[in-house]
Amino acid sequence: MTAEMVAPAWMHTQISAEQYDSWSEEQCAGIEIVDGMVVVSPSASKRHNRLARVLANALDAAAGPDWNADTDFDVRLQDVPLTNRHPDVIVYRAETIDLTPTRPEHVLLVVEVVSPGSETTDRIVKVDQYAKAGIPFYWRVEQAATGVPIVYTYVLDPATRAYRDGEMFTGTVKATAPFSIAVDLGVM
Repeated sequence: MTAEMVAPAWMHTQISAEQYDSWSEEQCAGIEIVDGMVVVSPSASKRHNRLARVLANALDAAAGPDWNADTDFDVRLQDVPLTNRHPDVIVYRAETIDLTPTRPEHVLLVVEVVSPGSETTDRIVKVDQYAKAGIPFYWRVEQAATGVPIVYTYVLDPATRAYRDGEMFTGTVKATAPFSIAVDLGVM
């Protein structure tokens, strides 16, 4: 079996922003574009999706009228070469809900829930990409063996375009300004 038989031809060539924008929702589902190349994400577990949904609902409730939180949202980090990420949770300016694509300047916070197979990407690669794009806050959520999630928070240093470590939480999540949140995530 050849690579062409497993993956469509468009997955083997560099994709421009214009090409990606012309694709259907079905073509874009489950993929990210990094430096113009398609990256297929493995399907998330039910536990992963539930945790992302719980976080998004809590953040949305705490955000007030100026911010929205969602789980099925792309953010365009750069146009050339195209880098389009799909965070597990994103908090963005409410007035930009109909703007496509969502840009880093519309985003306050991205959250990645680490799953088997995404450890390196979520702990190293995406942290650097989100920081360089200027997204003010990044949370990495680890699903501990105990079932209680561990949340690592990072705050952008605008001068260096790098994140500095924030606080770490287990079971209870608290956000930094402009809003606060305290949610008992319970055992997943």
